Amino acid sequence: MNPLLLFTWLADWLVYGGLGLDPASRLGQALHFFVEDVSKILVLLLVMIYVIAWLRAGLDVERVRDALARRHRLLGYGLASLFGAITPFCSCSSIPLFLGFTYARIPVGVTMAFLITSPLINEVAVVLLWGLIGWQLTLTYVVVGLLAGMLGGAMMDLIGAQRWLQPLVQEVLAAPVAAQAERGAIRLSWRERHGFAKQETLSIFLRVWPWVLLGVALGAGLHGYLPADFFHRHLGGGQWWSVPAAVALGSGLYANATGVIPVMESLLAKGLPLGTTLALCMSTVAVSIPEFVMLKQVMQWRLLAWLLAYILVAFTLVGWLLNAVG
Repeated sequence: MNPLLLFTWLADWLVYGGLGLDPASRLGQALHFFVEDVSKILVLLLVMIYVIAWLRAGLDVERVRDALARRHRLLGYGLASLFGAITPFCSCSSIPLFLGFTYARIPVGVTMAFLITSPLINEVAVVLLWGLIGWQLTLTYVVVGLLAGMLGGAMMDLIGAQRWLQPLVQEVLAAPVAAQAERGAIRLSWRERHGFAKQETLSIFLRVWPWVLLGVALGAGLHGYLPADFFHRHLGGGQWWSVPAAVALGSGLYANATGVIPVMESLLAKGLPLGTTLALCMSTVAVSIPEFVMLKQVMQWRLLAWLLAYILVAFTLVGWLLNAVG
């Protein structure tokens, strides 16, 4: 059983059972979305940051960072993208791991490769997509997702994205090497590791959780109240501008890769071009308003703008290409 389904069950029990809301109503769908994602993200935030901090307490972080930053940077992009592809998270659920990687002093480009790829690809979405559009286009989707993460990570390092992280994060990254190395060289007890991980987790969690609530609330409103036929009515003509428009609109929504497949199926059935459909759905799962609200805690506006611009351009080019080849 997928443990993430427990959060779906919790939302079903509370919203439909406890509050008695109709699953078909807009309020019911929005509130269910809010309860499921808030509970999932907050639990993941606690667990993931604790685990990563616990590992950091006994790890030579400088050796790992230096390996990824110098000799094996390209390998780092690839491994981060692959790891993102096998983690069953939506864009907001990827934030806890992204924060953990950042505070573990992993290079910004490598962490960004994970952040871009993680929501785009997961095994359930791949299986569903295979049955919907065939293995050739599914493979194209997977390859595009991996390349988008790797190229995005490389671009972030190229422009020096680290300088546009929030000051608190920059302080962590600029911490004296000796202190980091010394902590990694000492053999800490389980109690000492727990103490370090607990302090780190509480520090990050207390700063981020209000933004989680705000971000998911925005996503829930869009999920519950946006008309189902909105995209077909406005983007179904196949005009050149429909692809960038689909990417721009999709980046304002919020869904995971598995949940967006039925939407993709209905859009294709109604005649929306394949490239436009994939561009819309990829942008929906790769970037969202809730995600950006949470990322604002670790990134300055300039870096957020670069990330958004990269995704808009990359997915627009993919959509145009797929529409051109049919």
